[in-house]
This record gives sequence, C-alpha cells and structure tokens, in this order.
Amino acid sequence: MIKSVCRIGRCALLLTIVASDITAQPASDASARRPHVIIITIDGFPARALKDPQLPMPTLRSLISSGAVSSGMLPINPTVTWPNHTTIITGVNASQHFVMANGLIVLPPDGSALKVEPWVDKDKLVHARTLYDAAAETGLTTGQVDWVAIYGANNVRWQFAEKPDVNDDIPKELIARGLVTHDQIEHFSQNSSSAWRDQVWTDAAVDIIEKHSPDLMLFHLLATDSIQHQYAPLTPAAYSAYAYADLCLARIVEAARAAGTLDQTTFFILSDHGFATSTHTISPNVALINQGLIQKKGDSYTGSAWVKAEGGVAELFIRDASRRAELVPKLKAYFATVAGIEHVYTNQEELALGLPAEANTDQAPQLYLAAAPGYSFSDDTTGELTRTNPPGGVHGYLNSMSDMEALFVASGAAIKPGIVLGPIPNLRVAPTVAKILGLQLPDAKQPPLLEILR
Repeated sequence: MIKSVCRIGRCALLLTIVASDITAQPASDASARRPHVIIITIDGFPARALKDPQLPMPTLRSLISSGAVSSGMLPINPTVTWPNHTTIITGVNASQHFVMANGLIVLPPDGSALKVEPWVDKDKLVHARTLYDAAAETGLTTGQVDWVAIYGANNVRWQFAEKPDVNDDIPKELIARGLVTHDQIEHFSQNSSSAWRDQVWTDAAVDIIEKHSPDLMLFHLLATDSIQHQYAPLTPAAYSAYAYADLCLARIVEAARAAGTLDQTTFFILSDHGFATSTHTISPNVALINQGLIQKKGDSYTGSAWVKAEGGVAELFIRDASRRAELVPKLKAYFATVAGIEHVYTNQEELALGLPAEANTDQAPQLYLAAAPGYSFSDDTTGELTRTNPPGGVHGYLNSMSDMEALFVASGAAIKPGIVLGPIPNLRVAPTVAKILGLQLPDAKQPPLLEILR
C-alpha cells in the first residue's frame, strides 16, 4: 500500500509538470482584483502530527511559515466528516444544522436497521445558511470538489462531486483533456483506490481554479481518512497519505498562480477531525437483541430501538415514542455498566455537547453513548457484545478528546504571517471567511479570527 501511494505521488508530480505546459485562461481584471478564498480539507489529519519536525509536508510547512497555524482546532460533536464540513461553511454546530452522520439518518418505517443516506439534497439535509449561499446572493461564484452535504445545492456554479455526474461541466472538461475517461466517471468509486480518487479530484480542483477562478473554492481530500481507518494514525501508511495530500496541496497553490489570482487568494487548510486508535469494538445492537428490543424476522431484524455507530460514539434511537419515558432511563443505566463505555447522555444532556434536541429533528438520538479511549462502536447484530480487534483508526469520539483535534492553517492574501494560535473552535472558520469575502452569516455567533487578518 505504501509503495502504491508513493508511485501515485510521483505521478502527481509528473501531472504538475504537464499541467504547467497547458495555457490557462488568465483571470479577468475584476477577478484578479477581488479576494478569493480556497478552503482545503485534509480529511482526518490529526493536529498532533504537526509536532513531528520530519512530517513530510513541505507545502503545508511553507504555508504555515507565511501564515497562521493553531495548535489544534476543536471539531464539533459528532467528530465525523459531514457534520464538521457543514460547520466549517456555516459557523453553526449540529444543534442548528442537524447533520449528525455522513448523510441523512433514515429510520425505516418497517422497524429495520437504521440507514445513512448520503445522496440526498442539501436542502433536506443541511438546515443552516452556508458560505456558498451567502456568496451567491452577492454575485460571487463558488466551486466545489468532493465537498459533502452539498448534493443538489443551487448556489454552486462549478463542481466535481464525490459521486460525479458525467453530464456536469467539470467532468466533461476533464474528459476532454484526457485526464479521465467517460467510463471512469460513470463508475468513479468502483475498483478505484482512494489515492486515485484524490488525484482526479485534484485535477478537477485545478481545472476549476485555472479556468473559472471562483471567488470561493471548497476542496476535500479523502485518502488520509481511508488510510488511517485501515492502518491507524501516525503509522508509516498514514505518513505516506499525509505526504501525498501535500503534493495535491502544492498543485492547488500552483493552480492559483497559473490563474493569476495567487496574490488575491487566501488559503484555509483544515481537517474535519483527528484520529485515535481502537483495539476493542462494542456492538450495542447485540445488547438490544438480548433485551428483546430487536427481534429476528426471517433473514433480517426489526426493532423498536436501534443504534447507529459513529466510531467513538453511538447514537441510540427509540423508535416507539410511547416507550421512551420507560426505556431511556433503563437503557442509560444498562449501557453505563458496559466496559468501554465512558458515558451515556440523554437527549437533554446532549444539548450541552452541541447536539440537536429531539423536539427539533428526527436526527437527534434519545441516547448518546461515548466510548472510552481504545474502544469504538459497530452496528453489528451478531457476535459478542465486546470484541478485541487489531489496531485501527477511529474518530467520532467526544471532541474533548485531544486526539480529535483538527488541523487549522491559514495563509495568503488576507493573513498576517507568523501567527501562532492556541486551540480554536472550527465554528470560527466560516465567520472568518465571511469577513474576507464580505458575506453575512447572521446565525454564526462565534467571532471571526480578526487576530490573523491583515
């Protein structure tokens, strides 16, 4: 795996050289004068990795030296990808935007297991004003590549989605340039590596920046998350993924240079969460089966209560509202005795964690189970309640765990050089971007990071 990533990294360097020979359309005078913001997320990059002086990320190091860096950015709960990407561009937490998983949590009417549906329209999933909505209202343009919770968004002009549409403009442009085939777009996630997908997503981001110069660009790199889940954080495989992400980052900086907008561009290089290592897995649905709350029905299960695992936390939904008063205290008391579960929160107690009230959305669980370090949750309905497993990477833990601290680097036109910040919440990112672009996010209550702005 490590050798494969390194080979792809060398290919990325070659692509950079080839791309430099292609004549980019120069930015218009108006585009060259106005501010541009590029937000890049390196999924799951742990803030603590920056403490290693031999971290093989020269582009990131260069941006830090000429800009601002935080010792660790505090993600929101739950510390998973979609909720935190949504906070980064709204400035509000899950209690307001209601994104609680990597998609919409669906409670099937037949009582079967909970599902998470990623391919739902943004307006159905995200209940908050976004930076791209605010940008569109003022006549600014937006591009996005592999951003999440953004499907069907009306206010994104240029896009190459996580699940790309071959009929969209940017996939067509990449096909015309010979960077990807029609068949590869149609079967994008099938039999493809996370490194290859990051390479194509970077191609798409470069294309959007060089040809269309959006005022706001959202770009999400994913391979770091996939690799760390499999091999755990701060391992040799993880370091190869970090290094490859840096190559992609370098291509984005060069794309802004080629577009003629580099001097007007501010870069935010972020992660959505950190990573921890788990060696034990808890399957709460097994306990619900043992208590008769989930029953076998043919080849499947049906139940009045189900758990949706989110790595270091698990969300327990009691489907039968008439039984919640009975079951909430009973299940809270039971799960509080299970080894590896550090705390069990009722929905009322969840509010202090920044989670939504069940009266406001069906995405709010009745109980929220938090794992102790070294433990994580699964959705399994078979096997032991708790099992030992080889070390693997997990996030989703309460954001109070230091391993969940995320990356924050800002650099470029609007940023003072040489700024070192202590811990900051990711709730301050969107207000800061809004300040740079002259946008309004009235629901975002945290102040912008004025101390880093020129």
